[in-house]
Amino acid sequence: MALKQLRLSLQFGDIADARRHRLVLARHFVTRCIRHALTGDAEITVRIVDEQEGRTLNEGYRRKDGPTNVLTFNYASAPQVLADLVLCAPLVAKQAREQGKTLAAHYAHLLVHGTLHAQGWDHETGLLQAQAMEAREIEILAGLGFKNPYGKAPARHPGRALLRTAH
Repeated sequence: MALKQLRLSLQFGDIADARRHRLVLARHFVTRCIRHALTGDAEITVRIVDEQEGRTLNEGYRRKDGPTNVLTFNYASAPQVLADLVLCAPLVAKQAREQGKTLAAHYAHLLVHGTLHAQGWDHETGLLQAQAMEAREIEILAGLGFKNPYGKAPARHPGRALLRTAH
């Protein structure tokens, strides 16, 4: 599989335990996760934020109370993907602990998930779309060396209770 070209901007807001998140989210790791999920060239900004910034963005753009783990702002899908991915560091760390995953595995999943959203994948339009997106995430993550993030449970709507993802 030929990996696509990626222009990446990686930004860190003022987050607690910044060193830990910066170590996990080394530029080469973020680039690898995103490139494996791309089907075309892209220019993507990844911003790691604290809970307050995550809450403000989620409430302002989605009208949802509280932060979410990943927000995808998709500006264009063709001829190349132009998008921003915003990840809420405290929520990602909390979910990783609760789900018994490493922080790297959870970040990898959310980077892949957000990148798929940036290319038009949607898990909120119906069960078939949710199952297709979940299957694609599992395939990409396996190629990156990560286990199925959903465990052995049957396909479900990942955007509801488990991930609280946004797009």
